[in-house]
Amino acid sequence: MTTATIALDVPRVWGGRIVARPQTATEDAVREIYRAHYGMLAGWATKLAGDPDLGHDFATEAFVKLLRHVDSVNEPRAWLYTATGNLVRDHWRKRGREAIAYGKVGDETTTVATDHSTTLTVRDAVQSLPDRLRMAVMMHYFADRPVATDAEQLGKSQGAVKRDLYDARARLAPILEGVR
Repeated sequence: MTTATIALDVPRVWGGRIVARPQTATEDAVREIYRAHYGMLAGWATKLAGDPDLGHDFATEAFVKLLRHVDSVNEPRAWLYTATGNLVRDHWRKRGREAIAYGKVGDETTTVATDHSTTLTVRDAVQSLPDRLRMAVMMHYFADRPVATDAEQLGKSQGAVKRDLYDARARLAPILEGVR
Protein backbone atom coordinates (compact mmCIF):
# COMPACT_ATOMS: atom_id res chain seq x y z
CA MET A 1 0.00 0.00 0.00
CA THR A 2 1.33 3.40 -0.89
CA THR A 3 1.44 6.24 1.55
CA ALA A 4 0.72 9.78 0.42
CA THR A 5 1.47 12.96 2.27
CA ILE A 6 -1.05 15.73 2.01
CA ALA A 7 0.36 19.16 2.74
CA LEU A 8 -2.44 21.68 2.76
CA ASP A 9 -0.77 24.37 4.91
CA VAL A 10 2.67 24.64 3.33
CA PRO A 11 4.22 28.08 3.84
CA ARG A 12 5.63 29.81 0.77
CA VAL A 13 8.24 32.48 0.25
CA TRP A 14 6.83 35.54 -1.45
CA GLY A 15 8.64 38.83 -1.75
CA GLY A 16 11.43 37.58 0.54
CA ARG A 17 8.97 36.76 3.35
CA ILE A 18 7.43 33.47 4.40
CA VAL A 19 3.68 33.68 4.00
CA ALA A 20 0.98 31.08 4.53
CA ARG A 21 -0.68 29.84 1.39
CA PRO A 22 -4.38 30.69 1.39
CA GLN A 23 -6.61 27.66 1.69
CA THR A 24 -9.12 26.91 -1.00
CA ALA A 25 -12.77 26.15 -0.34
CA THR A 26 -12.15 22.57 -1.53
CA GLU A 27 -9.38 22.06 1.03
CA ASP A 28 -11.58 23.45 3.78
CA ALA A 29 -14.41 21.13 2.75
CA VAL A 30 -12.15 18.06 2.73
CA ARG A 31 -10.71 19.07 6.08
CA GLU A 32 -14.23 19.24 7.58
CA ILE A 33 -15.19 15.90 6.03
CA TYR A 34 -12.01 14.40 7.47
CA ARG A 35 -12.76 15.72 10.96
CA ALA A 36 -16.34 14.47 10.81
CA HIS A 37 -15.78 11.00 9.34
CA TYR A 38 -12.21 9.75 9.69
CA GLY A 39 -12.58 8.16 13.12
CA MET A 40 -15.71 6.19 12.27
CA LEU A 41 -14.33 5.20 8.87
CA ALA A 42 -11.04 3.99 10.34
CA GLY A 43 -12.92 2.05 13.04
CA TRP A 44 -15.16 0.41 10.46
CA ALA A 45 -12.20 -0.51 8.26
CA THR A 46 -10.40 -1.91 11.32
CA LYS A 47 -13.38 -4.16 12.09
CA LEU A 48 -13.43 -5.42 8.52
CA ALA A 49 -9.69 -5.91 8.15
CA GLY A 50 -9.11 -7.20 11.68
CA ASP A 51 -6.02 -5.00 11.99
CA PRO A 52 -5.96 -1.42 13.31
CA ASP A 53 -2.98 -0.43 11.19
CA LEU A 54 -4.62 -1.69 8.01
CA GLY A 55 -7.89 -0.03 8.98
CA HIS A 56 -6.21 3.35 9.32
CA ASP A 57 -4.29 2.79 6.07
CA PHE A 58 -7.52 2.02 4.20
CA ALA A 59 -9.31 5.06 5.65
CA THR A 60 -6.38 7.32 4.81
CA GLU A 61 -6.15 5.97 1.29
CA ALA A 62 -9.88 6.60 0.81
CA PHE A 63 -9.37 10.25 1.82
CA VAL A 64 -6.45 10.57 -0.59
CA LYS A 65 -8.74 9.27 -3.34
CA LEU A 66 -11.43 11.72 -2.22
CA LEU A 67 -9.01 14.60 -2.70
CA ARG A 68 -8.58 13.54 -6.33
CA HIS A 69 -12.33 13.25 -6.95
CA VAL A 70 -13.82 15.80 -4.54
CA ASP A 71 -15.36 17.91 -7.29
CA SER A 72 -17.39 14.99 -8.63
CA VAL A 73 -18.54 13.56 -5.27
CA ASN A 74 -22.05 14.48 -4.14
CA GLU A 75 -22.22 12.42 -0.94
CA PRO A 76 -18.70 12.21 0.57
CA ARG A 77 -19.59 9.91 3.49
CA ALA A 78 -21.13 7.29 1.23
CA TRP A 79 -18.30 7.68 -1.27
CA LEU A 80 -15.69 7.19 1.45
CA TYR A 81 -17.35 4.05 2.81
CA THR A 82 -17.61 2.60 -0.68
CA ALA A 83 -13.98 3.39 -1.47
CA THR A 84 -12.84 1.91 1.85
CA GLY A 85 -15.03 -1.16 1.33
CA ASN A 86 -13.43 -1.69 -2.06
CA LEU A 87 -9.95 -1.41 -0.54
CA VAL A 88 -10.84 -3.96 2.15
CA ARG A 89 -12.37 -6.28 -0.44
CA ASP A 90 -9.21 -6.09 -2.54
CA HIS A 91 -7.18 -6.88 0.59
CA TRP A 92 -9.34 -9.93 1.33
CA ARG A 93 -8.92 -11.15 -2.24
CA LYS A 94 -5.16 -10.76 -2.03
CA ARG A 95 -5.09 -12.61 1.30
CA GLY A 96 -7.15 -15.41 -0.22
CA ARG A 97 -4.80 -15.74 -3.17
CA GLU A 98 -1.80 -15.76 -0.84
CA ALA A 99 -3.38 -18.44 1.36
CA ILE A 100 -4.03 -20.60 -1.69
CA ALA A 101 -0.47 -20.11 -2.88
CA TYR A 102 0.98 -20.97 0.53
CA GLY A 103 -1.34 -23.97 0.76
CA LYS A 104 0.06 -25.34 -2.49
CA VAL A 105 3.58 -25.04 -1.14
CA GLY A 106 2.79 -26.36 2.35
CA ASP A 107 2.87 -29.94 3.61
CA GLU A 108 -0.20 -31.74 2.30
CA THR A 109 0.33 -34.96 4.27
CA THR A 110 -1.02 -33.69 7.59
CA THR A 111 -4.72 -32.99 7.87
CA VAL A 112 -6.23 -31.73 11.09
CA ALA A 113 -9.96 -31.60 11.67
CA THR A 114 -10.98 -28.02 12.31
CA ASP A 115 -13.68 -26.89 14.68
CA HIS A 116 -15.52 -24.03 12.95
CA SER A 117 -16.86 -22.76 16.25
CA THR A 118 -13.33 -21.74 17.24
CA THR A 119 -11.89 -20.74 13.86
CA LEU A 120 -14.72 -19.17 11.84
CA THR A 121 -15.39 -15.48 12.29
CA VAL A 122 -18.18 -13.32 10.95
CA ARG A 123 -15.61 -11.57 8.78
CA ASP A 124 -14.60 -14.90 7.22
CA ALA A 125 -18.23 -15.77 6.62
CA VAL A 126 -18.92 -12.41 4.98
CA GLN A 127 -15.75 -12.81 2.92
CA SER A 128 -17.13 -16.06 1.53
CA LEU A 129 -20.11 -14.24 0.00
CA PRO A 130 -20.15 -13.23 -3.68
CA ASP A 131 -19.13 -9.60 -4.30
CA ARG A 132 -22.66 -8.28 -4.93
CA LEU A 133 -23.83 -9.64 -1.57
CA ARG A 134 -20.63 -8.83 0.33
CA MET A 135 -20.66 -5.12 -0.54
CA ALA A 136 -24.31 -4.78 0.45
CA VAL A 137 -23.61 -6.45 3.82
CA MET A 138 -20.48 -4.39 4.48
CA MET A 139 -22.21 -1.12 3.68
CA HIS A 140 -25.48 -1.84 5.46
CA TYR A 141 -24.44 -3.75 8.57
CA PHE A 142 -20.82 -2.81 9.15
CA ALA A 143 -21.14 0.87 8.15
CA ASP A 144 -24.67 1.14 9.56
CA ARG A 145 -26.00 2.93 6.50
CA PRO A 146 -29.60 3.10 5.30
CA VAL A 147 -30.68 0.97 2.34
CA ALA A 148 -31.45 4.09 0.28
CA THR A 149 -27.86 5.34 0.59
CA ASP A 150 -26.47 1.89 -0.19
CA ALA A 151 -28.69 1.61 -3.25
CA GLU A 152 -27.60 4.98 -4.58
CA GLN A 153 -23.92 4.21 -4.05
CA LEU A 154 -24.14 0.72 -5.56
CA GLY A 155 -26.21 1.94 -8.52
CA LYS A 156 -29.11 -0.39 -7.70
CA SER A 157 -32.71 0.02 -6.68
CA GLN A 158 -33.62 -0.19 -3.00
CA GLY A 159 -35.48 -3.42 -3.70
CA ALA A 160 -32.37 -4.96 -5.26
CA VAL A 161 -30.25 -4.02 -2.24
CA LYS A 162 -32.90 -5.45 0.12
CA ARG A 163 -32.90 -8.65 -1.93
CA ASP A 164 -29.10 -8.83 -1.76
CA LEU A 165 -29.25 -8.43 2.03
CA TYR A 166 -31.94 -11.12 2.27
CA ASP A 167 -29.87 -13.50 0.12
CA ALA A 168 -26.75 -12.75 2.16
CA ARG A 169 -28.54 -13.50 5.45
CA ALA A 170 -29.87 -16.74 3.96
CA ARG A 171 -26.34 -17.80 2.97
CA LEU A 172 -24.75 -16.72 6.25
CA ALA A 173 -27.30 -18.37 8.56
CA PRO A 174 -26.22 -21.99 8.00
CA ILE A 175 -22.53 -21.05 8.01
CA LEU A 176 -22.75 -19.20 11.31
CA GLU A 177 -25.31 -21.46 13.01
CA GLY A 178 -22.78 -23.48 14.99
CA VAL A 179 -20.55 -20.50 15.80
CA ARG A 180 -22.75 -18.92 18.46
